[in-house]
Amino acid sequence: MNSGKTLAELIPGLAHKPRLLIVDDQPLVIRTLHEILKEEFDVFMATSGRQALDMCSENPPDIMLLDIMMPDMDGYEVCTALKADQTLENFPVIFVTAQQDVVDEVRAFDVGAVDFITKPINPALVSVRVRTHVVVKLQRDILHSIAMQDGLTGVANRRRFDEQAQLHWRQGRRDKKPLSLILIDIDHFKQYNDHYGHLAGDKALRDVAHALRSALQRPHDSLSRYGGEEFACLLPDTDNGGATLLAQRLLDSVRALNIPHAMSSAGEHLTISAGVATLLPDSTSSIENLLNMADEQLYRAKHDGRNCARSAGLSD
Repeated sequence: MNSGKTLAELIPGLAHKPRLLIVDDQPLVIRTLHEILKEEFDVFMATSGRQALDMCSENPPDIMLLDIMMPDMDGYEVCTALKADQTLENFPVIFVTAQQDVVDEVRAFDVGAVDFITKPINPALVSVRVRTHVVVKLQRDILHSIAMQDGLTGVANRRRFDEQAQLHWRQGRRDKKPLSLILIDIDHFKQYNDHYGHLAGDKALRDVAHALRSALQRPHDSLSRYGGEEFACLLPDTDNGGATLLAQRLLDSVRALNIPHAMSSAGEHLTISAGVATLLPDSTSSIENLLNMADEQLYRAKHDGRNCARSAGLSD
């Protein structure tokens, strides 16, 4: 890798500095690493293993520099905990340590580290190794994002939905926060395709996806193309009342497109039906239960004339 190039040159389209977390109980080491890396990284610091894990849970970094010898949890324990958590396992961990025994280095790789740098710190060596690993990570993120995107509408695809659903379920179970789901179906879409043609149908799908995505107001709410003319919204930390209000906003956003649909029994324009469900994730239920609940409510909405939302929540 050419160390003369900036990260922006190595990763075209890089919108912001990568997040780098330094974990060390020695302030001098933190200051030294910060000085070396601050130009190209958004640098954060933790002085204990537990503090590092808490920071990662709130906002995972793109890369971590981790000391081995720390008072509460050593670096091996921290790295092991990270790699055991599916929500935190994907960013690279580099050990930066005074330990120089080959046994320590082997153990570092065994627990999931991607590199091992010994102290005293060599600024050029640290810089090039950190940049190398973060570039690989960001390139992998780009490829992963492409693989998780629906080619027609540009929103997340079913594979991405499945991944996010499991992630939000685990987070909700850990944090004891509700998870809501809205399943959406375009009303009489087969008749729309038959009447207007598949090119018009593709455009309608793109327009509906854009309207639905624009109606979401929180960054952690997500829209996926669930299949065919179906979409799904995952709403972490959202009760049934909030999810039902959002479902109504989604219906309104599609109505506002004013796409003619002469073959619909739900009105003169293209509309959607929505099924809303909410559960508090725990050991007695699963994401499949939430999907089944939302599907039942979507069926109710269709049975009740379409162009409407029906919901079931924790108190139903």
